[in-house]
Amino acid sequence: MWALGRYDGARRRAVVAAKERGRRDLAVPLGLAVAAAIARLRRWGELPHGPLLVVPAPTRARAARARGGDPVTRMVRAAAARDRSLHVHPVLVSGRGVRDSVGLTAAQRRRNLAGRIGVCAAQLPRHLPVLLVDDVVTTGATAAESVAALRNAGFRTSGVLAIARA
Repeated sequence: MWALGRYDGARRRAVVAAKERGRRDLAVPLGLAVAAAIARLRRWGELPHGPLLVVPAPTRARAARARGGDPVTRMVRAAAARDRSLHVHPVLVSGRGVRDSVGLTAAQRRRNLAGRIGVCAAQLPRHLPVLLVDDVVTTGATAAESVAALRNAGFRTSGVLAIARA
């Protein structure tokens, strides 16, 4: 698991603006930061070179509708526009009954997501490595449940990259 930095200052303001205030224009600079991080992780030998499936962390359908789409998916698509070896596939879905995690403890977050993240990926190549991307990692519950869902569907997750860590 890697994060671009702490969830404070300009990074926090950018994530909140993209997520809660409809600032779609922030997808490009945040996506460029994701692409730069992936390039650096590859140079360091942390991520494999070559094609990489980039999977945005799931968002609740209701939240995505309220936001006019998923800001994390917009970010990773901007990253893929910069790096053609990145193949974006928003295959993770949150199931029914998943609540907003704001204000939940780590244990409550795990229970909230347990068994409620699914994979819709009938035609995707399962031999390619996967990078899960999220905006903020607080307790790791979403990342852990997402990686488990991907593994159960036959994917090999190489890591998790977040814009920020709380």
